[in-house]
Amino acid sequence: MTLPDLNLLVTLDVLLTEGSVAGAARRLRLSPSAMSRQLARLRTATGDPLLVRAGRGLVPTPRALDLRERAGLLVEAATALLRPESAPDLARLERRFTMRNREGFVETFGPALLARIEREAPGVQLCFLPKPDKDSAPLRDGGVDLETGVVAAATGPELRAQALFRDRFVGVVRSGHPLAAAPVTAERFASARHVAISRRGREHGPVDAALAALGLERRIMTVVATFSEALALARATDLVATVPERYTGRLRDGMASFPLPVPIANLTISLLWHPRMEADPAHRWLRGVVREICGGVPAGG
Repeated sequence: MTLPDLNLLVTLDVLLTEGSVAGAARRLRLSPSAMSRQLARLRTATGDPLLVRAGRGLVPTPRALDLRERAGLLVEAATALLRPESAPDLARLERRFTMRNREGFVETFGPALLARIEREAPGVQLCFLPKPDKDSAPLRDGGVDLETGVVAAATGPELRAQALFRDRFVGVVRSGHPLAAAPVTAERFASARHVAISRRGREHGPVDAALAALGLERRIMTVVATFSEALALARATDLVATVPERYTGRLRDGMASFPLPVPIANLTISLLWHPRMEADPAHRWLRGVVREICGGVPAGG
């Protein structure tokens, strides 16, 4: 089946509105001869003369009168369809968004995020999921709307990313721990007993490499998978936990922290999403809310 030239709809709408070839030509910025050719194409397509001469002017045929309103509605609908979406009516927005994050994100940023959403878009539901790995498949297949984390080699190259904040690792001990009372040197830090954090059970990481450069080695007493587990052990024992400062700022009641005495690269935490959601107005609004909330929470609290 041969498809019609839908551009003729605009020409039809203007011709029937103006009732004049010259008027339609001026409105569409065409020459009168070009508009006459367009009218000829419309007559062939519809099988009707549409506009016929009456004295010095043109008058519409019954078919043209029938088409005039319908053509206008079609052009208006097509224009609206192809126009960028406007900002959502947040008060009436009803939608569920899913965010995937590492541990500590909900405790640190969740209350402020939910309060802001409740105030601006009470019909929006935010679902937080744990982030056990750096696999980009959940964002790619639509199971997750947003994700936070460090951009790494495993991150899908097509994903959009925007930095939220920088974080650093700090040492955390229970109140009254010997390392809480005096400046912590690399030697004192290495001689303490430590809890290491690794989802894969690894004992050594960047802290150990930095200590090794000074000829030092820390004593790893145990390895756990999460920061919260490390903090729980540090709170109840003399173990030292090395954790990101900002994510764990609200989890350290009864504990003390100190800057690491060895150079460890800072972390840049980014917001990630799939490009198919780039122009979605509601998604764009939520991205802005996350950026404002995460950028407004200071490190350590």
